[in-house]
Amino acid sequence: MQQIVIQGKKREDRGKNAMRRLRSSGRVPGVLYGGTGQPVPVALEAHQLAPLFRTESGHNALLNVKIEGLSEELAVLKDWQRDPLHGVLLHVDLLRVAKDVRMRVRVPVHTTGDPQGVKLQGGVFEVISREVEIECLPMDIPEEFRVDVSGLMIGKQLRFSDLPLDPARMKLVSEARTVIAHVVAPKKEEEVAPEAAAAAAATPAEPEVIKKGKKEEEGEGEEGAAPAAKAEKPAKAEKPEKSEKKK
Repeated sequence: MQQIVIQGKKREDRGKNAMRRLRSSGRVPGVLYGGTGQPVPVALEAHQLAPLFRTESGHNALLNVKIEGLSEELAVLKDWQRDPLHGVLLHVDLLRVAKDVRMRVRVPVHTTGDPQGVKLQGGVFEVISREVEIECLPMDIPEEFRVDVSGLMIGKQLRFSDLPLDPARMKLVSEARTVIAHVVAPKKEEEVAPEAAAAAAATPAEPEVIKKGKKEEEGEGEEGAAPAAKAEKPAKAEKPEKSEKKK
């Protein structure tokens, strides 16, 4: 496992304004804690922390932390905060570790090769898990695990139990049967059930129903069905005869 030197100073000032001035000067506020020592607020060099975020395995790098006025200590990056908008590193937590004490870490898992189940059987290759948790001494932390998936056929899986762990130096913490990757048969398009298809065919479309109804009405008229008699106009009321004028 790679080791990186991180230099810094004890941080005396607190508050948002002090943190802004610290970041503008090229340093990152943080805290060093764990082990037998007390937590120490620190200001670390930002350019020395940058390599930790360039690769997945960088998060597990061992850090030789050199703080002015304090003895050099071995630590790992435990947590960090970034500005969600600009990606600027805002704060880091460093955890003290001892060379002779085992610790739990998450290590990246990468697959190599082209599965035979894809090339020969037309299957689909899927990666399920990309990290595994192990327990080991700080000096034995691997940067990554690389596993060959060339032999995977349809229905076959690669599990954490298949990883090349050295049992004398590492202990698997994650569930051994957890699937890392597998090859599955391609999904077929769902077929319409025969009953549903028959029902759909028997049900005429709405435009046909309307058209058929019109034909039936026309047919009834052709067969001699008496059409509705037209309403006769009401006869005009006769004007009453004018009575003779009295002589």
